[in-house]
Amino acid sequence: MNDPRQLHPLTLADVAAQPDSFYHSLTLPCGETLTFRPLLPDDDAPLAQFLTALSPQTRACATFAGYDLATAQELCAAIARYDKLRLVATTAERIVALFELSFDLTSDDIARYQSYDLLLDVATACRFGPTIADDYQNRGLGSALLPHVLDLAYRFGRRRMILWGGVMADNQRAIHYYQKNGFQLVGQFCNAANILCYDMIRAIPESNA
Repeated sequence: MNDPRQLHPLTLADVAAQPDSFYHSLTLPCGETLTFRPLLPDDDAPLAQFLTALSPQTRACATFAGYDLATAQELCAAIARYDKLRLVATTAERIVALFELSFDLTSDDIARYQSYDLLLDVATACRFGPTIADDYQNRGLGSALLPHVLDLAYRFGRRRMILWGGVMADNQRAIHYYQKNGFQLVGQFCNAANILCYDMIRAIPESNA
């Protein structure tokens, strides 16, 4: 039987039109319950609070243009306008994680993976970038959210996922997280800051969440 998700792939407009259809409740190992949902247009203030509170160490692993209200407003204004789907995990009080999917690949991405003998199809590959609040790191949040991210990516017609900007080679905690969750290390490169990074990729199976 054909999977309806393959016959009618989601679009960013679909998510923006009915964001409530993509809400998930999840419980962390500590028993705390969170909501995982698409970023909304009026999330600018809580998103700014989230970005501002990130430590220098966490910011070094992210790819945002800034960490202030202006950046938050820009991200909220970009909903369904470009190629990116942004998802947030929230408590009753605040945003504690921002997960990004990009349904476009850069020419550098394509060239690097081609050098590893891996051909990326721009129609079926995506980039993934997670950012988690410092006080929610190492609490199982990333592993709890990833199945929902993979399921959404699959519903968008994506079959392979690469890391957005790779992962810094000295970030062993992140590398372990990705490997534990099915990513394979396939090559290395130096980023614009001349920092050694690893490229990692994983397949997106038919059912995750």
